[in-house]
Amino acid sequence: MDFESVAVADFGRSLSGIGLNLLCRDVRGMAAFLRDVLGLEVFRLSDDFAIIRHDGMLMQLHRDGTYGAHPLLGLVPEMPPRGGGMQIFLFGLDPDAVVARANPASVIEPARDKPHGLREATILSPEGHAFTPARPS
Repeated sequence: MDFESVAVADFGRSLSGIGLNLLCRDVRGMAAFLRDVLGLEVFRLSDDFAIIRHDGMLMQLHRDGTYGAHPLLGLVPEMPPRGGGMQIFLFGLDPDAVVARANPASVIEPARDKPHGLREATILSPEGHAFTPARPS
């Protein structure tokens, strides 16, 4: 599927499994973080929306205003951190390389080996979502 040109309705109908959608005040800034720090692919980038791909899995970014009257919008805090209580794992990414590209102030857990067999780190996005690149240790 060509994410840059697919019709919106066709894209929506193609989704399956578990979907991840992050509401953002600044879609372009969040997409830049996901691309430049985490190395994810960004498609159909605009002020309102982006499609993000990692290892064949999709995530969507929507600007707050695109949610209009959706009840979820009223639960989202104005200021970061927005993703409190949620940790987004990105398996197959080198946590040491991600930490090296990240703003040091955004690294809330440096790369280290965990007892469950993964090496991982946790980095906060500009919007306050916790992303954890992880790979086998």
